[in-house]
Amino acid sequence: VQARMAAEEAVRSLGEQLADAQRRSAQLPTSADPVVIEGRREGLNDPTSGLYNEEYFRAAVDARIAAARRHLRPVAVAFVDVVVGVPDEPTRIAPEMVADCLARTLRDSDTAARLDDGRFALVLEDTPENGAIWTIERVRRMLAGQRDDLTLWAGVSCYPAHGFDGGELLRQADVALTGAREWHQDRIEVAVGD
Repeated sequence: VQARMAAEEAVRSLGEQLADAQRRSAQLPTSADPVVIEGRREGLNDPTSGLYNEEYFRAAVDARIAAARRHLRPVAVAFVDVVVGVPDEPTRIAPEMVADCLARTLRDSDTAARLDDGRFALVLEDTPENGAIWTIERVRRMLAGQRDDLTLWAGVSCYPAHGFDGGELLRQADVALTGAREWHQDRIEVAVGD
């Protein structure tokens, strides 16, 4: 009972953090240039892609894991990198193109973000490994229909199969993405369970 009460409190706390972050974002001025405070962009959205930023993504991972733990449901976390020019020197494509494909593919309950390093990150609620692979494959096919010179690499990890907290799932997804990058073609790698 105490564990359940603690989990419910964690979900409430993370929900309040997300709601507070959304309120802050709504109060920010809307201009073409991002507001910079102490070297960081203010707000919850990446100004180039329009997706959520890394700060929001990390809070969303923790909130989704807490909810999944409470309701005994799977959650998938994925890092996606889309480049042109493999195997030479890959360069990332315009983030708007990837953001558009993600927006048309993901459900409303899913979260897509663009990280500070230019990669994309996903939180797929109530999604096991095979569902995450299929979702990323749909994004890959949509991108391939627009340009034939792209390479998509993705690393996927799932709660509870690959970790029980956000930090471990992010680490596992990052390791899987590193494995996918070793290939000079499209590749979706899934984390290895312990």
